[in-house]
Amino acid sequence: MCEILGVNDGDILFMIGDNLSVTLNALGQLRVAIAKREALTNKDDFKPVWVTEFPMFEYDEGADRFIAMHHPFTAPREEDVDMLDSDPSNTLSRGYDLTLNGYEIAGGSIRIHSPKVQEKVFSLLGLSREEAIEKFGFLVEALTYGAPPHGGIAFGFDRLVMLLAGTENIRDVIAFPKTTSATSLMDRSPSNVSKEQLDELGIQIKKSKK
Repeated sequence: MCEILGVNDGDILFMIGDNLSVTLNALGQLRVAIAKREALTNKDDFKPVWVTEFPMFEYDEGADRFIAMHHPFTAPREEDVDMLDSDPSNTLSRGYDLTLNGYEIAGGSIRIHSPKVQEKVFSLLGLSREEAIEKFGFLVEALTYGAPPHGGIAFGFDRLVMLLAGTENIRDVIAFPKTTSATSLMDRSPSNVSKEQLDELGIQIKKSKK
């Protein structure tokens, strides 16, 4: 076994037993913790990396169906389109993330522009055609007009500033940071509003039965 794995004297071999997603996440966190403890990284070095070929789906055992790894409009790789019928769990997407020193600073994807592919993806996600039209009717209709291939990307500017500032807490660089309970200490929101404001917006607050 040591010869197969290339383990030498003085090496440490970590073994984790669980499903694939739990195992990969645990080993990833362990790798980061060891790198920090042993000072194997230099925070002044900036190492951007493009991450591509994400899985299209992950399987939710509780709901007994697939869920979109990115979002339901991300296109599969062209060579994987047929796998939507035969092997959806191993279908790779045309999503992409830009990471910097282990943090995601941008993310996006090439979008589905084929009505048939979009309908198939909705089906795999457990949405009937009627449900898809009800939730995303504007998009379903737009695709029938012959939408061209298109995509996009969104940058997390605050996370980029966080890295440039040399901190690991994004709240340090946000003007109005919120606590873990989604409360803004700067302006004390959320807070109570008047009945006039609620009436103006057509909102009614109902007290919990508990």
